[in-house]
Amino acid sequence: MASKSQSRTRKPTAVRSSPTARTSAITRSSAPRPVTAGGGGGGNLRARGADARSRDGGRDAEVESTTTKLAPTWMQWVTFALAIAGLGVSCYLTYTHFTDSKILGCAENSTINCLKVTTSPQSYVFGIPVALLGLLFYALAAVPLMSPWAWRLTRTGRLPFLSPRVSGRVRAAVPTVRLLSLLVGIIFVLYLIYAELYEIDAICLYCTSVHIITFLLFAFTVFAAAVWGVRAPDPSEPEPTANAAAA
Repeated sequence: MASKSQSRTRKPTAVRSSPTARTSAITRSSAPRPVTAGGGGGGNLRARGADARSRDGGRDAEVESTTTKLAPTWMQWVTFALAIAGLGVSCYLTYTHFTDSKILGCAENSTINCLKVTTSPQSYVFGIPVALLGLLFYALAAVPLMSPWAWRLTRTGRLPFLSPRVSGRVRAAVPTVRLLSLLVGIIFVLYLIYAELYEIDAICLYCTSVHIITFLLFAFTVFAAAVWGVRAPDPSEPEPTANAAAA
């Protein structure tokens, strides 16, 4: 009887785990679970990678949109060569006007009569020789604006000696100034052609060559404006840095 009562009143002893066992259990519970290819973790990884790629692609597209909307290289050099040719012919016409030199290659007693055209009253506009106006147009507008360096002006980088805002405004104005200057030039050419055909009744080969060059430059400029536009980025927006472009 005594042994039975002792067995009933005896309490079970708690099993104590050793510190080593507790440490290993904590380590196993805190260790990261391996990500399987078919599990949810892999799907999240792929989704995050796709999001990162889409963000990088959008950033690259944004940088590209501000740096690659340019006329092709061949157009840049063709328009520059045409502008140089127009400047050369205008220089020659200005020289012959102020030196009274005979213009080479033109007859004087036929429909093609350079002397009659260059000495007519219509060869002056507001008292200024038309040849000199053509020289100023090509030297100050056509040649600089048609140079490859002007075509390649974008919102990236800074123009020397100018603040970022001012240089941004200058770059933004270049496509519009190019289009407006050639528009003024072609209107002036149309007036001179009308004067030659209906008032002077003679044609100057050198003047005609300048007219053709101006028309070609106008056609290229209108084409570039139609394809790539004349709306430049807002200069008040922050310009992309070199690090952003490299990323």
